[in-house]
Amino acid sequence: MKVVSTNIGEPQVISWRGKDVKTGIYKYPVNQPIFLDTEDVKGDHVVDRRVHGGVDKACYLYAAEHYPYWKEKYPDLDWNYGMFGENLTVLGLDERIIKIGDIYQLGDAIVQVSQPRQPCYKLGVRFGTQTVLKQFIEALLPGVYLRVLTSGFVKMDDVLIPQEVSDDGISIRDMYVLLYDKNSHLELAKKALDNPFITINNKKSILNRYGSSISR
Repeated sequence: MKVVSTNIGEPQVISWRGKDVKTGIYKYPVNQPIFLDTEDVKGDHVVDRRVHGGVDKACYLYAAEHYPYWKEKYPDLDWNYGMFGENLTVLGLDERIIKIGDIYQLGDAIVQVSQPRQPCYKLGVRFGTQTVLKQFIEALLPGVYLRVLTSGFVKMDDVLIPQEVSDDGISIRDMYVLLYDKNSHLELAKKALDNPFITINNKKSILNRYGSSISR
């Protein structure tokens, strides 16, 4: 997996349901390294820290390979890397393979996979339609949030070097299935609840769906 774009966003004011709202989702490529800190990317602008930034969402990655899929759906948008609000656009990132809890060296930083992205209305504003939220969930292409275990700079062409990876963990796509799929995945849910690397919020979501079926 290789970084093909580093992206930073300046805060912008958007209109949402009759109110002016600030957002940092409008990210664009920058020709310089970015600094991954423990709760956010230095110089980036995380406006609503209730749902963005923090230890479990310090940095967001999205796969370069997913872009053609979305460009076909939205050919009239002004496309650039950073469209999904990602700090790093990565070639070779596969949500079916990468596991929650996996640890990588990335540039000068040490990072750990924490959870998939759950879209909010601000992605819909960026795309010009809230329809994209349902499409984003159904596509099972959520991208990856990271914990930053050791802060450091990351630049274009840096690669994710495995440090500690699991063969039998919960993949990012597994977690998305647990969060959104209408079918029951009880055994996978039990496995996720026993996994120490799954975030507290994701475990709460699993319990909300499966709590009556899981004997703890």
